[in-house]
Amino acid sequence: MNTAQEEATTLAAPKKTVSVTGSVALLEGLIAEGTDTIFGYPGGAIMPIYDALYDYKDKLKHILVRHEQGGTHAGQGYARTSGKVGVVFATSGPGATNLVTGLADAQIDSTPMVCITGQVFAHLLGTDAFQETDVINITTPVTKWNYQVTDATEIPAVLAKAFYIARSGRPGPVLIDITKNAQLQLFDFEGYTPCDHIRSYRPKPNVRKEYIEQAAELINAAKKPFILFGQGVSLGFAEKEFQAFVEKSGIPAAWTILGAGAIPTDHPLNVGMLGMHGNYGPNVQTNECDVLIAIGMRFDDRVTGRLDKYAKQAKVVHLDIDPAEIDKNVKADIPVWGDCKETLPLLTELIEPKDHTAWLAEFRAFDKVEQEQLIQHELEPQSGEMTMGEVIHQLNQLTKGEAVVVTDVGQHQMVACRYAKFNNTRSNITSGGLGTMGFGLPAAIGAKFGAPDRTVVAVIGDGGFQMTCQELGTIMQSGVDVKIMILNNRFLGMVRQWQQLFHDKRYSFVDITSPDFVKLADSYYIAGKRISEREDLNAALQEMLNHKGSFLLEVMVAQEHNVFPMVPQGMSVSEIRLK
Repeated sequence: MNTAQEEATTLAAPKKTVSVTGSVALLEGLIAEGTDTIFGYPGGAIMPIYDALYDYKDKLKHILVRHEQGGTHAGQGYARTSGKVGVVFATSGPGATNLVTGLADAQIDSTPMVCITGQVFAHLLGTDAFQETDVINITTPVTKWNYQVTDATEIPAVLAKAFYIARSGRPGPVLIDITKNAQLQLFDFEGYTPCDHIRSYRPKPNVRKEYIEQAAELINAAKKPFILFGQGVSLGFAEKEFQAFVEKSGIPAAWTILGAGAIPTDHPLNVGMLGMHGNYGPNVQTNECDVLIAIGMRFDDRVTGRLDKYAKQAKVVHLDIDPAEIDKNVKADIPVWGDCKETLPLLTELIEPKDHTAWLAEFRAFDKVEQEQLIQHELEPQSGEMTMGEVIHQLNQLTKGEAVVVTDVGQHQMVACRYAKFNNTRSNITSGGLGTMGFGLPAAIGAKFGAPDRTVVAVIGDGGFQMTCQELGTIMQSGVDVKIMILNNRFLGMVRQWQQLFHDKRYSFVDITSPDFVKLADSYYIAGKRISEREDLNAALQEMLNHKGSFLLEVMVAQEHNVFPMVPQGMSVSEIRLK
C-alpha cells in the first residue's frame, strides 16, 4: 500500500466511539468546556444526571444550594468574578420555575450561564405529568437561547452550542431542558467538539472603520468630552485597552454600577458614578459636555433620568457589541459597532494625546461641594447613629480596595457602590438591571468559588438577607469562606426613603421585624457578632476579615437615613439633589 492509499484509509476510518448515556455525555461536555463547579439541586426528573455525577466527583465540584434561585445567583456570582460560564442544575416543574428570577437577572445584566433542567419522559410531554411545566416557553423571554432535548444524540452538539451562545458576543443565560429518557438513553458517543460558529448567529458585528475615523475626528475636536463606561468593558476583557484609551485621550470617565472597577476607583481620570444615586459632578456634567462617549453601557433609565432632557447639547459616540442597544434610548451621532476589545485600540490609535485639565477641574469643583455638603458627614459623622457610609468607609480602609464586594439590593447597595474602592476589575458584584433582593448571599457564595484567592464581602440589608438566608446552609455544608455584613436599619430602606420623600412619609408596610441574625448564623455553625456602637466598628470589621471561615457581622445603622445624592424620578440628571 502506497502513502496515498494509507492516508486515504486513515481518513476513511471511523472515529472512535463509546456507548454512553446522555447523562455521561453531558458531563463529559461540561468538563471539555472547562467547567469545574456546578450549583444545583437534585430531583426526580434530573436524577439520571445526578447518578452519573456520582462518578465525576473528582472532576466536577457540585455545590448543593438550598433553593434553585440561590443556584442561579451563585452561578451569576461565579461567572462575574471568574469570567467563565456559570453552570446550574435543577429538576423539572418547580425546580425549573425557581430558576426564572435568576435567569431574568442574568439576562438583563449580560451574565453567561448554562442552566440544565431535567424534564419528564418525552412521551409524557403535554400530559400534565407530575412536575411537568413548559419550561421552554416560560424561560424564552429571560434567556439568550433555550432548547429542549428529547434524544441523547443531540446532547453534545446542543451543549456546545449553548456554551458558545452564552459566552460569545453580548453574553447571557442559556437553558437546556433534557427529558428523562434522553438522560438514560445509550448512544455511540464520538467525543465532544466545542462550537465556534452558528450559521444564523453573528455574535460580533463587523467593525466599520469609517465610524472609527468619524468618532476619532469628533473626539479630537472636542473641548469638553466625557466618557461613560459600563460592564461591556469587563465583559469584553478590555480593561487594558480601555485604560489606554482614557489615558491617551485625557478624558474624564464615569461608570455605571456594573462598570465599576474597569479602571481603578482612584484613577485620576475616574470621576465617579453615574445615575440616580451617583456622584454630583458626573450627573451635572452630562448636560454640559460637548461629546459624550458611551462604552459598553446601555443608557439605562437610572443613568439617564428624563431622556428628553438628557445630553441634548452633546454629540454622542456609542461603542457597543449589541447593535440593538445603539439608538434604543439615546440617539447616537456615531455608532461604533463591535467588541470594544477590538474597537478601542483602533480608536486609541487615531485620537490625539490630550490634557483636558480645565474640564477635569470642573468635575473636581463639584466633588468638593459634594464632599463638604454630604460625603464627609456620611463617611465620618461625629455623632448620632452609625451610617451605612461610614461602615463602607471603614471596610475600605481595612481591605485597601482589594476585596470583592457583593451587594444585595437597596440603600446599602447604592452606598456600597458609591463608596467602596475597587482596585481590580470584577470586584463589584451586584444586581443591576433587575434589582433582585435576595441576590447578595448566594451571589457571594458563587463569587468566592469563582475567585477563591480573593476576600469576598457580602453587603446585605436586613430585608434582602431574609429572602435567601437559607443559603447559610450552603455555606455550612460547602465550607466556603464568605464574609457577610448585614446593615440593619429595621426598614425596607429604599422603599421607606421613597415613601418619605414622595408619599408624605406614609410608611406603608416597610418596617420589617428580623430574627436574631447572629443566633441564626450560629445555628448554621457560622461565627457572628452584632454591634450598634461606633467605637466597636473597626475592631468588629477586623475580626470579621481575620476570621478563618465565614463570619456574619450585623451592624445596626440609623433607621431613617437617606441615600444622597438623588435624581428624583422624572427629573433631569442635572437636577440631582444633594439633600
